[in-house]
Amino acid sequence: MFGGFGPIVLGIIYFILSKTINDFSLSGTEVLLGIVSTYFLAFVQAGVTVFNQIEHWSTPKSLFCHFGLLYTAYVICYISCSWIPFEWGVIGIFTAIFVVLFFSIWFTVYFIVRTTRKKLNSALR
Repeated sequence: MFGGFGPIVLGIIYFILSKTINDFSLSGTEVLLGIVSTYFLAFVQAGVTVFNQIEHWSTPKSLFCHFGLLYTAYVICYISCSWIPFEWGVIGIFTAIFVVLFFSIWFTVYFIVRTTRKKLNSALR
């Protein structure tokens, strides 16, 4: 059955918010927008991996295209769902956190792949 985990995670977050914030409520539009946004973000997240598969692109070019598209999608979804307010200070904090997490994850994966590639290549010799 198609469904994904996005709506489940969103439901858990909304449940926790309802238990921790007095008079927390959502309209049907807010719930629908949240669900559509989680699917959109999952689609973008899966789709941007294509930048890493373009062999004639340099690593920095594919990295920054991947970063730019993800960042834009997240900011648009987060602001349109009111998950973060449209305030430059808040967007700046979000940007800083996004940059740190994105590059931490990217460099971790990069070094794991590089180490694995070296081990496999040395085993083939």
